[in-house]
Amino acid sequence: MKIRLIKIFATGLGLGYAPFAPGTAGSLLGIPLFCVMTPFPWMLYLLTATAFTCLAGYLSDKAEPLFPRKDSPHIVIDEIAGMLFTFFLVTPTLVHIVLGFCLFRFFDIVKIFPANQFQRRLPGGLGIVADDLAAGVYANLVLSGIIYGFSI
Repeated sequence: MKIRLIKIFATGLGLGYAPFAPGTAGSLLGIPLFCVMTPFPWMLYLLTATAFTCLAGYLSDKAEPLFPRKDSPHIVIDEIAGMLFTFFLVTPTLVHIVLGFCLFRFFDIVKIFPANQFQRRLPGGLGIVADDLAAGVYANLVLSGIIYGFSI
C-alpha cells in the first residue's frame, strides 16, 4: 500500500503516466493547487510551498527506484512544486496563469544554468526537485517583470 501511495502522489495523481508530455500534464495540477493557496497571506503561501517542495523531494526520492530510469518522466510532483514558486506573489488572473504556465514549462525544458547542474549533480529526490524549483524561480522573476513592466 505504501508503494502505491508513493506512486500516486509522485505521479501527480496519475498525470505522470500521460502518453505525451507528462511533465506538462503534471504541471497543470499546480494551477488548482495555486488557486487554493491564493487567499493565503504571502508568508503562509511561501511556507506551504516550501513544505510541499520538501514533501516532493521525499516522495521523488522514494519513487525513483520504483521506475526504470533516473528522474523518470512519470515523476511529476516536482513540476507541481515548481509551479507553486512560479506563482508566488502573483494575482490569479487567466492571463497570469497562462503566461506563468508557459514560462515555467519553457524554463523547465531549457534548464538554464545552474538548473541544468542540479539534476545531474544532486542525489535522488533533491536533484529531481531542485531543477524544477529553479525553473519556478526563473519563471516567477520573468512573470513578475512582465506583469509590472506591462501593467497586465
